[in-house]
Amino acid sequence: MSSRLLVVGAAGKMGKAVQAAASGRSDLAVSGTVDAGDDVVAALAGCDVYIDFSTPDATALAARAASRAARAAVIGTTGLTADANAALEALSNVAPVIVAANFSLGVNLMLGLVRQAARALGEWDAEVVETHHNKKRDAPSGTALAIAKAIAAGHGVEYAAVKRHARDGEIGARPHGEIGVATLRGGDVVGEHVAYFFGEAERIEIAHRATSRSIFATGALVAAAWLVGKPPGRYTMLDVLGLPS
Repeated sequence: MSSRLLVVGAAGKMGKAVQAAASGRSDLAVSGTVDAGDDVVAALAGCDVYIDFSTPDATALAARAASRAARAAVIGTTGLTADANAALEALSNVAPVIVAANFSLGVNLMLGLVRQAARALGEWDAEVVETHHNKKRDAPSGTALAIAKAIAAGHGVEYAAVKRHARDGEIGARPHGEIGVATLRGGDVVGEHVAYFFGEAERIEIAHRATSRSIFATGALVAAAWLVGKPPGRYTMLDVLGLPS
C-alpha cells in the first residue's frame, strides 16, 4: 500500500517538482497539498509523511502542527530560523525527521567524498564555490555550507572556528585551516557546487552540477518513502543511502 504524502509549499517550484515526480510512484501517493493560508492541521491528519519546501516561517508552523499529529517530515526549506529549527527538533522527539540542504543523491555522495578528501589532505587549503540563479535569496547556499562543514569534519575542527564567507580589502595572508565559501548568482543556474583542495603544484576539484530541479524532488521522495515507519529522531540522507556519516 502507498504511503500518504502531503506537500507543503505546493505552489512553489520545488513543491510542483515534488508533485510531478510523485506521479506514477507505487510507494507514495499525494494525499494533499498546503500553501500559505491553507489549513495545515487538517492536511496533516490525512498523511503519513510530509515534504516541505516552503519558507522558514511556514516550516515552523507545519512542524508544530506535525508534532501534535506525530507525522514524519522531510524538510528541504533553506535559511531556517532558530524558531524553525526548534520546532523541527521538537518534532523529532515524536516522529522521524530528515532535514537536508540538498536531496540530490549525487550531492550527498559528494559530501562523503569531500569529507574523505579532507581527512586525507588535511594540510591542503580547502575552499567551496557555489553558483545559483539570480532569484535565490539566501547565501551561501545550504548545500555549500553542508560541503564546507563536511570539510571541517574531515579536518576534525568546528566549522564556526574556521569559516570565511567574505573577503574584501587588506585581509592579509590566508590563515592555515581556513575554509572559504564564495557565492555567485546569475541567470537560471539550478545549482553548481565545487569543493577545491589546493596543494603544492596540484589541485583537486570535486564538483556537482544540477541541470534540473527534478533530482531534488526525486531524492526527497526517496527519503519520504524510506522515513515512513522509522522511530522518532533525526536522520540524514546518508542514512537513506546507507552510507557512513
